[in-house]
Amino acid sequence: MSQMPQQAAVPKCPSCEEPLESGDRFCGACGYDLSVVPARPEDSPTLAINGAVPAQEGVDWPVARDSDGRGHPAPVHAAAELPGTDSGGSPLPPSPPPAAAPAPGVRFDRPGEPDEYPLQAPDPRLTAEQAVPAQQATAAEPVAPAAPAPPTAPAAAEKVCVACRAGRVDDDGYCENCGHAQPRERDHMEQESGPVAAVSDRGLRHHRNEDAFSVGCTALPDGAPASVAIVCDGVSSATRPDDASLAASRAAGASLLGALPRGTHPQQAMHDAILAASQAVNALADEPATAREQAPHQNAPACTLVGAVVTAGLLVVGWVGDSRVYWVPADRSTPPARLTEDDSWAAQMVAAGLMSEAEAYADERAHAITGWLGADAYELEPHTASFKPDRPGVVVVCTDGLWNYAESAEEMAEAMPLDAAVRPLHGARVLVGHALDGGGHDNVTVALLPFPAPPQGAGSA
Repeated sequence: MSQMPQQAAVPKCPSCEEPLESGDRFCGACGYDLSVVPARPEDSPTLAINGAVPAQEGVDWPVARDSDGRGHPAPVHAAAELPGTDSGGSPLPPSPPPAAAPAPGVRFDRPGEPDEYPLQAPDPRLTAEQAVPAQQATAAEPVAPAAPAPPTAPAAAEKVCVACRAGRVDDDGYCENCGHAQPRERDHMEQESGPVAAVSDRGLRHHRNEDAFSVGCTALPDGAPASVAIVCDGVSSATRPDDASLAASRAAGASLLGALPRGTHPQQAMHDAILAASQAVNALADEPATAREQAPHQNAPACTLVGAVVTAGLLVVGWVGDSRVYWVPADRSTPPARLTEDDSWAAQMVAAGLMSEAEAYADERAHAITGWLGADAYELEPHTASFKPDRPGVVVVCTDGLWNYAESAEEMAEAMPLDAAVRPLHGARVLVGHALDGGGHDNVTVALLPFPAPPQGAGSA
């Protein structure tokens, strides 16, 4: 006897984006057959680190024990206890112990770099308007003009104008000396924390930067180093997307840096961090009643999230939305790989076999996301995956503002400098520049994490 095809549980119709109810077999708006939409796969690695397709049987990928990826707590243990396998299922040689094991739980973050470009010293040359009028001279004894008085230097805590390099910037963001409007601090951000670095830029078309990131380093209970990067992309069609991405990145980063030193398995820690980020974004929707009355049609703040944790022998990724993680091996003769799958309309069409990848991403609906963080999200489905790379390389965590200009893993590897593992901040700057040179149509954010995580205290050259 024939049976009805298994229906996939999707919040919206893949064809017309109409919201669906549980149990619907056809879209009530366009009649789309929902039985052809495949169910989401369980969280697990989908790509081999060395570029080869992993075997479906006999591969014992490392996952958090006693954790199904849906919030069940994992026992306290170090990631080094997990048996390592490559993509073919062969055991990996044990990782050598770190050269110097620091005290557990100690962070080795470098001080964050300023959000704006460094300012030069004030120009000693003054305009005519800044000069002090000369005293009246007599015909018998002319008097030389008095030396012009320099403008009052702003206090150390005050911002200095990026245009005249001398005037104080007022609370409205304008120079009191020359009137020049100042760039907002989130227009361009850079930060380096130990071996991890991230750069975010407003791009060339958007009026503000709605991306945010969080990077840091810590130590596992056995003293092994761990690097963390979180990248968030605000949903432009939502209210306050810049606030959403900032809140999510901070909450997820703090959650990871707090959980890893306690011995939480990195994959479980990533899952919990995504939940913490979701709660932080949901809290933004709890505005005073007066704010809702003034803008009753605004939707809730929302953003996407992608992150990575790198240890001495384990790589964990987590995501919700369409930001991505790429793996670029140090040996460029070996293939790179993409480690995440987009929560997007295009990805659903490809997975359902309804379109080729080229056809799906050429469609105007390609970048419509099907998963995000926010109070109006249908259902939060964090994705996490663990990998055991069998060679050194660099992990690229980025928003679509970058991968739109380097979509395939091969294109991403080609755009990244060869020395990115030892100069991650420089590598991140180059990748952002690649997106800006390509048109900069969106905000651009990228974080680079060398694998394996170097010993504590080792930073970029």
